[in-house]
Amino acid sequence: MSAKAAEATTQTFKVASKGVAGEDKGELSISSDRLDTQVRYRLLKQAVVMYQANKRQGTHSTKTRSQVAGSGKKPWKQKGTGHARAGSRKSPIWRGGGVIFGPHPRDYSFSINKKQRRLALRSALFSKFNSEEVQVIEGLDFETPATGKLEAVLAACGLAGKRVLIGTVSRKSGLCLSARNLKKVEVSAVSDFNTLDVLQADCLLLERDAFDLIESGEFQVTAEQSEAIDSEATDSEATDSEATEPEAVAVEEAAAEEAAEEAAEEAAVEEEAVEEAVEEAAEEAVEEAAEEAAVEEVAVEETAVEEAAVEEEAVEEAAVEDAAVEDADDAGGDNGGEEEE
Repeated sequence: MSAKAAEATTQTFKVASKGVAGEDKGELSISSDRLDTQVRYRLLKQAVVMYQANKRQGTHSTKTRSQVAGSGKKPWKQKGTGHARAGSRKSPIWRGGGVIFGPHPRDYSFSINKKQRRLALRSALFSKFNSEEVQVIEGLDFETPATGKLEAVLAACGLAGKRVLIGTVSRKSGLCLSARNLKKVEVSAVSDFNTLDVLQADCLLLERDAFDLIESGEFQVTAEQSEAIDSEATDSEATDSEATEPEAVAVEEAAAEEAAEEAAEEAAVEEEAVEEAVEEAAEEAVEEAAEEAAVEEVAVEETAVEEAAVEEEAVEEAAVEDAAVEDADDAGGDNGGEEEE
């Protein structure tokens, strides 16, 4: 494309800027170079189908004839009854039978290329700016949730009853909680925009910072950058609270010191109790060892006495046996002499 043709396709969009009370704050402008040069309908359809398909649960299920509960017996004989031929009560043509080619659980999700997703989002934003369905609002700050206040702001901007997508730079809890009970209102950071949300909205209501981010052409920040923005906001809030409440900090420090001292005292008491318990356990172990040693000595003495008694009995038995043998020998000699005579 030549430079002259590119200049001819470049457009400048005018956007109305309003306050929270609906007062006019002037107009802002944005060039189509930051978005896209045309509405890419085929690409938008692909992106919308992808987001809608990824939302499907895919839990639908039907039973085939093999899964239906029932008997497999043939209802009646093949011929001679006048009925049509039937082989099973679970046949798909019977009431209560199986389902032919019915749906089963499946995953419908798919994805398109990252470049396609980004280009589809820029094309969707281009269509919204081209259709004059974008407004900028200034001073939309909610420290605490206030649904009624947000409804009044939308009514003042002429958006009552419309499907509105509120764009911010980072997540704001007060604003998100205020819009949570409004069915047609959704709050999202500009970096979290997707093609489906943008196209479904009747109007985009952008904060001034969010509009500046889109106008810079770098609104598709990464998740790490958005987390960094949120952390910086929380750090600033923490520093403000520390500066405004020094007395509370001093009281908290004193309470922390007292708690630390009490914890140290309790730890010392516990250590003493543990040492005493260890000493008592050691003394008990020594006494038990001494008692066991004494019992073992007594048992050894008793076993020695028993062994000595057994030995004495054995000696006596041996002596008795020797005497019996001698008597038997003497008796045998006397009998032999008599026979010789």
